[in-house]
Amino acid sequence: MAARGLLNLAEASEATLIVAAQARDQSAFGELVKRRQGWARALLRRMCSNHAEADDLAQDAFVKAWDRIRDLETPAAFPGWFRRIAVTTFLMAKRRQKAVFEVIDDASPIADEQSTPEEAAGAKIDLQKALAKLSDAERLCVTLNHGEGLSHSEIVEITGLPLGTVKSHVLRGTEKLRRMLEPAS
Repeated sequence: MAARGLLNLAEASEATLIVAAQARDQSAFGELVKRRQGWARALLRRMCSNHAEADDLAQDAFVKAWDRIRDLETPAAFPGWFRRIAVTTFLMAKRRQKAVFEVIDDASPIADEQSTPEEAAGAKIDLQKALAKLSDAERLCVTLNHGEGLSHSEIVEITGLPLGTVKSHVLRGTEKLRRMLEPAS
C-alpha cells in the first residue's frame, strides 16, 4: 500500500502537492522538495561562493517554505513565492556573516550550440570570472534578471532596492560583462 501512495505522489500535479502540503502533509511537501531542489540549489549556487553553502541555504529555504506554506494564497504562485524565500534566505545569511556577495559558482554556459564541450566549459569559467568582477549588487541583480528571468519590478520586491537602482545595476553589470567577455580582436 505504501508503494501505491508514493506512486500517487510522484504522479500528482504540483498544485495538488501544494494543497496537500498546506494541509500539513509532509510526504506531499517532500515530493515538492524533490521536484524543486535542483532548481533551488542552482539558483543559490549562482549567488554563493561554494556548493555546500548553497545546498545549506536551499535546505533552510525549504524549511522556511514548510513553515509558511499556509501563507501561499494560490499554488500557481509557488515558484515566485519560493524564489523570494530562497533569495531572502541568501541575503539574511550574508548579513549574518557580515560578508559581501561572493563569486557565482554555477553560472550558465555562454557558449553557442556549435561549441565543443571544452569550449563550453571554458565559456562557463570565463563567465564565472567575469561575474566575480562585478560589484555585489550588480552580480545579484544581473543573476536575478538574466539568470532567473525576473523583471526589474520583481527584483525590487525581492531585494528591497529602489527601481532605479535595480535598473542601473542590471544595465551596468550587463555592459561590464559584455566588455569582459568580448573576444579580443
